Amino acid sequence: MKEIKIKDYLFEHGIRPVNKRVKIMNYLVSKRNHPTAEMIYLELVNEIAGLSKTTVYNTLNLFVQEEVVHALNIESNELRYDADISQHGHFKCKECGEVYDFSFNKDLIQDLRLKNFVLKDFQFSINGICSICHQH
Repeated sequence: MKEIKIKDYLFEHGIRPVNKRVKIMNYLVSKRNHPTAEMIYLELVNEIAGLSKTTVYNTLNLFVQEEVVHALNIESNELRYDADISQHGHFKCKECGEVYDFSFNKDLIQDLRLKNFVLKDFQFSINGICSICHQH
């Protein structure tokens, strides 16, 4: 997504598209690496003048609140962020730490006996060893 489209996207979701927010969203959209707030900060601190960890955390919280980013609780000790807000699952490799997206059959939800429930958000996470690490 180009920076101009990111500005429009944020504005359409009620988020004032100031430079720091646009840069953080651009990072999330372009990298797609399911980063932690710390990872985002370390990657952008030299690129964005005056960037603080507090700004990164506040921006991510705003993005989650306005539903343009999902906060992923893949493991209990870390929160990661994903700009892909479509319904999909995540696989985290226990060896390399990489997080991968995967699709799943949405009928799976029906199999959970939740037919008359209104689902607002759900997370589907699997941990294991990715194919690259498994080969080594």
